[in-house]
Amino acid sequence: MNCGEPHDTDCSEVLSEVWLFLDQECDQGRRAALQTHLDECHPCLEQFGLEEHLKALLARKCGGDYAPADLKARIRATIVEIRAED
Repeated sequence: MNCGEPHDTDCSEVLSEVWLFLDQECDQGRRAALQTHLDECHPCLEQFGLEEHLKALLARKCGGDYAPADLKARIRATIVEIRAED
């Protein structure tokens, strides 16, 4: 997705990292860049709002279970690996 407006961070990049942003799993610099983009880009902010509501719904319905740390690490490693292939 691209809103057609010039941004320091591309819309598709922001939307691919929205869950990292919501889970506060990105470093402060990246978080600031994503927040700046969301502040400037209405279409991304709208999509972010949908993802935020989905996250809240999942938290309510799934009883707050947490994934084991090793599972999270494996998933992150797989994501990094897939991104490196692109």
